[in-house]
Amino acid sequence: MRHYIATILVLFAMLSTLAAQELDPRRWSHLPINTNFFGGAYAYTEGDISFDPALLIEDTEVSLNSVALAYIRTFRLHGKTARIDVVQGWRDARWSGKLDGVETTVKRQGLADTRLRFSVNVLGAPPLSGEEYAKYRAATEIETIVGVALNVDLPTGQYNEDKLLNIGNNRFTISPQLGAVHKRGNWTFEGTTTLDFYTDNNSFFNGKKLEQDPFFSMQTHAIYDFSPGFWVSASLGFGNGGQSTIDGVEKNDKKEFVAWALSAGYPITKRLSLKAAYIGTRRQRDSGLESDTFTIGFSTFW
Repeated sequence: MRHYIATILVLFAMLSTLAAQELDPRRWSHLPINTNFFGGAYAYTEGDISFDPALLIEDTEVSLNSVALAYIRTFRLHGKTARIDVVQGWRDARWSGKLDGVETTVKRQGLADTRLRFSVNVLGAPPLSGEEYAKYRAATEIETIVGVALNVDLPTGQYNEDKLLNIGNNRFTISPQLGAVHKRGNWTFEGTTTLDFYTDNNSFFNGKKLEQDPFFSMQTHAIYDFSPGFWVSASLGFGNGGQSTIDGVEKNDKKEFVAWALSAGYPITKRLSLKAAYIGTRRQRDSGLESDTFTIGFSTFW
């Protein structure tokens, strides 16, 4: 069972509850089929937000305490390894800044939008379990994996249409993904591209209609395995797009940012592992989020 430790921390790829670039190493890792994974994480974020000037919000800072629980189930699908992820987060958020020139503080608490993810490794990562899986992982020094996935964020989070700042988004986000992994010895190199599509929010701030263009992002990770379950990674990400339209009026709020992260995972027992990470984001345009996030969490399997 110790061979599973090297893979169970991919659970944390779906535990981010932040409105920022999600730098998720090991999201395409080869997992044993017919296995359940469960985990939880806590994240603390501090950041500065720059809004569209038309919204009359200035000098905005945010502090965010987030917790999330995630469940993963792996299975065989037409001779391939597949998985379903379900993530539910909860947030305690505090915004402070100037609204129309007046110092204002806003606090919100509540459930975040539920995230569902379905993924299939279409190349490499054969569907194996038990002894077969352990023998394959032990014998494989060089491997390439290609996967496809679909993320869906459901509009289940706390939302009030008469509030400009909310925990939930009151819309669906549909995100196809393409990922690739190349393992060579103790080193693993991974990349993911994502294109987010947003449905309209017809109850945005006092009955207005919010539309948003697709948002493109990509991320890369370099991961080094010291021993089964003990690994470190360095990550870089980039995102661009997402210009919004409110009641038919285009806003000058196209997003562009870079992000980076350092992560580490360590096995505590055969079935329990811990992960810690730092994630930083910096905007490259006038509007968007700059943030620093620290996370810690656990993962187990059966």
